[in-house]
Amino acid sequence: MTGFQTTHAFSGFSVDDIDAARTFYGEILGMDVSTNPMGFLDIRLPEGGSVLVYAKPNHTPASFTILNFPVEDVEAAVDDLNARGVVTKIYTDPDFGTDEKGIAHGGPGRGPDIAWFTDPAGNVLSVLATV
Repeated sequence: MTGFQTTHAFSGFSVDDIDAARTFYGEILGMDVSTNPMGFLDIRLPEGGSVLVYAKPNHTPASFTILNFPVEDVEAAVDDLNARGVVTKIYTDPDFGTDEKGIAHGGPGRGPDIAWFTDPAGNVLSVLATV
C-alpha cells in the first residue's frame, strides 16, 4: 500500500445554493457539470482535472479568486460574459482599478489584463489574458 499520492488531486469550494451553482457553471458558463452521488457538483475541466462544488449552509464567499479562465482576448471574453448576463466587477482602486468594462489592464510589473466576476454565491472568478 502506498501513502500520499497526487494522481487524482482536485480542488473544491463551497456555495450557498447548489442548484444556482449548477445553472451558473453548467448553463451560463457552459462547463461540464454533473451531480455526484453525494449531491455535490463535479466540474470536469477540458484539459483534465476537476473541481468539487459543495453546498455549505453557512457559506462565506472566498476572499480570493477561486477559478481563473485564461483567454486570448479579455475584452472579447468580458463582452461574451456580459451577453450571458454575467456582470464584471468594477474596482476603483487608484493603483489597480478597472475600466468601465471591469478590465484591469496589465503591463510591465502589473501582470496580464484581467477581469473579475462572481458566481451566485459571491465567489470570485476571473478571465485573464494568456501570456
